[in-house]
Amino acid sequence: MTQVPKIKVLIADDNSFIREGLKIILSTYDEFEVLDTVGDGQEALDYCQKHSVDIALLDVRMPNMNGVEATKLITQNTATKPIILTTFDDDEYILDAVKNGAKGYLLKNNEPERIRDAIKSVFNGNSILQDVILEKIKANLVGTRETETKIDKKLFTEREQDIMSLIAKGFSNREISKQLFISEGTVANYITSILGKTGLEHRTQIAIYYITGKVE
Repeated sequence: MTQVPKIKVLIADDNSFIREGLKIILSTYDEFEVLDTVGDGQEALDYCQKHSVDIALLDVRMPNMNGVEATKLITQNTATKPIILTTFDDDEYILDAVKNGAKGYLLKNNEPERIRDAIKSVFNGNSILQDVILEKIKANLVGTRETETKIDKKLFTEREQDIMSLIAKGFSNREISKQLFISEGTVANYITSILGKTGLEHRTQIAIYYITGKVE
């Protein structure tokens, strides 16, 4: 029986207790290989450039280079997929991290199973934006009185708008297909069309674009 290759993970956090704790937790799962732990964004970038890393878990606030800056440079210079894992759900960091190529943004207080599922999902080509963070973006950027999307509706078909709305609510492709009574393949085709029209790269950016009307 062919052995499935493990997902290679790097952990970057300036708190040694947190990074070593994460290493211990992730190492209990057979599907992961924690390659190393580092203390700042610069070290994370250097490591990803020298080694084959699938997923980099990055804290936001680190010395020398923070997680958002590291995300941008890791995305530009390596094949590693960054996930922001932090206690800080500040709006500015969320938007900057996603704009810079983060494939996921999770709070550290998640259960280990949730973090494991997020890593696997991002590794398999998906993007993860935790509901509580998406809700914070809605509340702070759109405003509690404004619920109407700010996108240019002339640019999209009615079905594309429906799909963007469901993505912004955190629906997966499978959930969208059931909601709209279309196949998952058709959903994927619509998402490809939306990405092409907006110049965005992944569904998390679609969610933020639908809420804010901004392509950054």
